[in-house]
Amino acid sequence: MTAGETVAAGGNEPARRKITQRGLYFDEFELDVVYEHRPGRTVTETDNVLFTTATMNTQSLHLDAAWAEQQPFGQRLMNSMFTLATLVGSGVAQLTQGTIVANLGFKDVKFPHPLYHGDTMYSETVITDKRLSSSRPGQGIVTMEHTAKNQEGTVVAVATRSVLMWTKDAHEEAE
Repeated sequence: MTAGETVAAGGNEPARRKITQRGLYFDEFELDVVYEHRPGRTVTETDNVLFTTATMNTQSLHLDAAWAEQQPFGQRLMNSMFTLATLVGSGVAQLTQGTIVANLGFKDVKFPHPLYHGDTMYSETVITDKRLSSSRPGQGIVTMEHTAKNQEGTVVAVATRSVLMWTKDAHEEAE
């Protein structure tokens, strides 16, 4: 055993270094880099029905197959709020897990093409702006542009959001 190593409890072997999965701190975000969130997420009829009914949305376009077949897209569409929630959620482990203070808001949310049952959604995020907070020391505001595409590469959702993030030094001091 070398100097500075620790011994695992009850044994003679050195303790293993531990790495905890987390998002990025304010300081670690890079502008104009594409953060790809993988794997993709294949969306199902069950996802659509559960999300739509849990949010008390009675829109037939999501729930009534016979009615939806008579509409312009010819089939049920995934609930756009499910699409937005999945788009944002897909990047949590990579970007904001344990490092976010608050979601500040969304703007420019668009759904240029429908997402259907059975489609696989792939998401990515580009950091378009970041600045230290003038009123909250140790925190910064990051602007993220999230994009979701289906398995054919067609954009199905785009949303810009602002989040308040910890700086690495401030968060480590708080621990």
